[in-house]
Amino acid sequence: MAHLADLVAAYRVRYAESGYAENTLYAGVPEALQALRQAGAVLGVVTSKRVDFAEQILELFGLRQHFAWVSGGEIGTPKWQQLRQLCEQGQVAPSAVMIGDRDVDLQAAHRNGLRSAAVYWGFGSAEELQGEQPHHHCLAPADWLRLWPVSD
Repeated sequence: MAHLADLVAAYRVRYAESGYAENTLYAGVPEALQALRQAGAVLGVVTSKRVDFAEQILELFGLRQHFAWVSGGEIGTPKWQQLRQLCEQGQVAPSAVMIGDRDVDLQAAHRNGLRSAAVYWGFGSAEELQGEQPHHHCLAPADWLRLWPVSD
């Protein structure tokens, strides 16, 4: 177990120094975020990454101003529990839509009674995402615009 902790620590050192800058920004994301904010949507980030890494990435791409808050993950805390805490604190409204590219994102939404939207340009496969039966399917960032305003 100590070896695993050493590996995680080494990964985090490298990620903090340069790894975060190796992320790529998908075409259409800045425009979709801007349109959502202009429409009055309150946006937040729920990520498994440490919050400082998430903040660095958002700043790198000039996206931080679109988000009211950023929640980073802790080792050992499943995303559904992270999201539950945000719901209990009132940061995430019951009408919110969780948008994600992995099955854990959609599972977190479902376990917390939220609607879910799968994005098909991220890391998760279509099979992985469809297996979680998302409420919405997004093939491009512009598809996020039809999620607002939220309707049942």
